[in-house]
Amino acid sequence: MALVALGFVGGGLTCVWLEIGRPLRAINVFFHPQTSWMTREGIVAVPLFLCALAGVWFGGGVFVGMAALLGVVFLYCQGRILQASKGIPAWREPKIVPLILATGFVEGAGLATVLAAFLPGDSPRWLASVLLGALILRRIAWTLYFKAIEKNGLPKMAMKIMRPFGAKFEMLGQLAPEILIVAGIFYGGVLPGLTLLAGVVAVVAGWWLKFTIVARAAYNQGYALPVLPVRGQGEVKPGIKPGWTK
Repeated sequence: MALVALGFVGGGLTCVWLEIGRPLRAINVFFHPQTSWMTREGIVAVPLFLCALAGVWFGGGVFVGMAALLGVVFLYCQGRILQASKGIPAWREPKIVPLILATGFVEGAGLATVLAAFLPGDSPRWLASVLLGALILRRIAWTLYFKAIEKNGLPKMAMKIMRPFGAKFEMLGQLAPEILIVAGIFYGGVLPGLTLLAGVVAVVAGWWLKFTIVARAAYNQGYALPVLPVRGQGEVKPGIKPGWTK
């Protein structure tokens, strides 16, 4: 499982490396820890890989726990990278950080559930409980995030995407795997594939959530005028925020 996790982390970092303008200068990402969350993410990735590989080599032990803690820090850095993008309202909302953490926990637990179903031996029942707990955390984080962007406003096109997505995500990405897990806990002996299906749905829903926020709802801020300027002695009028829901 640790190697699969490292494969996802390494794949993501490779994609970032390939998309930058000068990939041969990628070493520069390590030079600005005082200002850049991407630098901090890259720095955390080094001991994360080392601890995870050491855990695999020694068959577990303290290195697995260290890798897990570093993985949480790595996730936190990813959330802060999005929040630091002040020009994109759907990203800069502070509650996106716990949302990224929560969906990371869900995806990790979901992948562990899926892999455990194919590994030798019986899948541990506590994995289903962990996945259900992570799903509940993601539901709370998503609700708080969505209420925040509705209150503070987004570009109209971004909100046009987020509102219908939110309804679908709550039904398909949250309620469906939660029901499957509960059914798997009670009827797993009869239908052992329920927990496996819940893990798949939970993971895919997490990717769907991040793709929607990061790619589809990434409309920039545009401009806003706190007051409308007037010439001469005309009356000052309220400002405008064109293209916004608030």
